[in-house]
Parts: sequence; C-alpha cells; structure tokens
Amino acid sequence: MTVRSAQAHWEGSLTEGEGEVEFLNSNLGSVPVDWRSRSAETEGKTSPEELIAAAHSSCFSMALSAALANNGTPPAAIDTRADVTFVVGQGITGIVLTVRASVPGLSADDFAKFADGAKTGCPVSAALTGTKIELDAALV
Repeated sequence: MTVRSAQAHWEGSLTEGEGEVEFLNSNLGSVPVDWRSRSAETEGKTSPEELIAAAHSSCFSMALSAALANNGTPPAAIDTRADVTFVVGQGITGIVLTVRASVPGLSADDFAKFADGAKTGCPVSAALTGTKIELDAALV
C-alpha cells in the first residue's frame, strides 16, 4: 500500500481569495491556485482540473503501457493528453483522453481495444466513474 499526499492552503473568499497546493511526496514544491485559474484564464496558476488532468493522463499511460507489455507488444512511446472540462455551476462535465502511441507489431484495431481497456482500467478513471470520459486513440 502506498499513500501520496498534497495539501492546500487558502486565504479569502472563493472569488477573491487565493491559495497554493503543495506536493508533499515528490518535492515538486508548491503551485499557486485561485478561482480565476479555474473559471477563466490560468495566468500561470493551476486548478483542481489541471491537477486531475495530470493524474489522469499519467495513470492512463501507465495502464496502457502495462497492458501492451503484458500482450508482448511493449510500446515504443505513448503520449496522452487529458482535457478536463469545468463549467461554473455544474462542475467537471467531462474528460477527453487523447493518446498517440507507437507500438511495433500491433494493429490499429488491437491498439484501440487496449486503449479502451486502459480507459476503464486505470485507477484514476475508476475514481472518476461519475464523469463522462471520452477516448481518442491512434497509432502513429
């Protein structure tokens, strides 16, 4: 069992306040966060949605890599982007995973099956089951 931790510090109201998120295990340090970075322009700050996108894209890539390697067709490269949509008043309304990969010896149809399995099988996807997750997967 592993536990990974982050903590947030916030001062002020939702719309006027600001805070920071500190990564406690990786030594990445702290990053600033505020309402504007979540609902409008980032201006060099992060948001909960960007943090979810980072977690989801890396988790998906790891799950896909493991599945492909277990199949005997390890990937040469996997590039995954996660776009998390946030709508004020509604919350997170969806996630689009876009993956491009180089997998020698694997057909496009088989790759699509492995990518779909990773979409539902990665732990972050499982944690986000209440959110619509779309997948755009292709070999390059």
